[in-house]
Amino acid sequence: MTHSNRRLVLNVNVLDVGISPGAWTLGVAPNAFLDASHFVRIAQAAERGTLDGFFLADSPGFWENPKVKPTRALEPTAVLATVAAHTTNLGLIGTASTTFNGPYELAERFLSLDVASGGRVAWNVVTTYSPVVGANFGLQALPDREERYARAAEFVDVVTELWESALTGVPVNHRGPRFEVSGRLAVAPSAQGYPALIQAGGSPAGRELAGRTAHGVFTAELTLAAGIEHYRYVKDAAARAGRDPDQVKILPGLITVIGSTEREAIERHESLRAHVPADFGAERLSGTLGVDVTTLDWDEPIPAHVLAVPEDLDAYQGSLGFRESVVGLAQEGNLSIRQLLRSLNGSGGHRAIIGTPEQIADTIEEWFLAGAADGFNLMPDALPTGLDEFVDHVVPILRRRGLFRHEYSEKTLRGRFGATLPALHAVG
Repeated sequence: MTHSNRRLVLNVNVLDVGISPGAWTLGVAPNAFLDASHFVRIAQAAERGTLDGFFLADSPGFWENPKVKPTRALEPTAVLATVAAHTTNLGLIGTASTTFNGPYELAERFLSLDVASGGRVAWNVVTTYSPVVGANFGLQALPDREERYARAAEFVDVVTELWESALTGVPVNHRGPRFEVSGRLAVAPSAQGYPALIQAGGSPAGRELAGRTAHGVFTAELTLAAGIEHYRYVKDAAARAGRDPDQVKILPGLITVIGSTEREAIERHESLRAHVPADFGAERLSGTLGVDVTTLDWDEPIPAHVLAVPEDLDAYQGSLGFRESVVGLAQEGNLSIRQLLRSLNGSGGHRAIIGTPEQIADTIEEWFLAGAADGFNLMPDALPTGLDEFVDHVVPILRRRGLFRHEYSEKTLRGRFGATLPALHAVG
């Protein structure tokens, strides 16, 4: 596979002060995630590197352990509005749940931001599986996985219909099993028609939804083989839905720890890990596998029943995408719990590269050319320093190899993703 007609898509996934729980030790204030200037600083670094998008996750609940790391707090679209005012080209990707929002309100909020930013917005569609969040909305229990994805599918349809109403002026008259919506948005269409769609679910239902609707898919992959398999699955799902698979960009998460030498990168990583409680990794792995790993022998291969798909998927509260990624790594190496924790390096279900700029670039190029990724959602170990290192030292290598742009050419985020404008907008 050549890259003569392909260009990488690179977003930065802005996780508080960095993906590493020890990121707050690298000079940034632990409460920087409450300061809008912190996000502006990161966004401007991303734009300096001609990155495609600035990605914000969200979970409307207090779920992270503040004794381990700072937790995110600011609502994504509020942050993105501030970032939009201090940038010119950078894409603005915000997460919002289909379980805990209404279609009309969300459609209005995201299209308004898209208009105000000049067509740079995408909505990251999630269904939310955290019982902590459910309690905040008065739910004793979350809807089961099948119902959450059925709601999500109709929710996306309604939002898209509302966005198209802004293009056509024709009111929506939706009558479905979960939503009834009559009317139209007062907001005008944006420079790209309406926001692009990103999807982050790794379950079979999530992948099908991505193939049918998404312009970008945020995946969790630890091995090249698993990445290729997922890539082909979602591209095939797009084709089954009657879409051009090239219009769907597969974007695995990639954690980066960069040093001028490999030894320097390892030392940086170890210094960050030194601030993480010993039981943090075990707690996260227990949540991913759905089994308390402290009850297992840490030096024997992980039993097959622990790695098997949970019999009761409704009772399993974690991400199936993360679980599949971690299980694949464990099975490939017949790993013990201790070995698996060491291999994960605190990464959850995302691939982590600890090394020089050349090593980071080599991994990106390998996955891109092998058909495992169209680009990556970058997850620097610490922010803003980890992103600065990537922009200053990895981006130039990718440019020299002909993999990444030297300057922005497309004004809209859809254009940067290689996605066509909505047909009605193209006609108008």
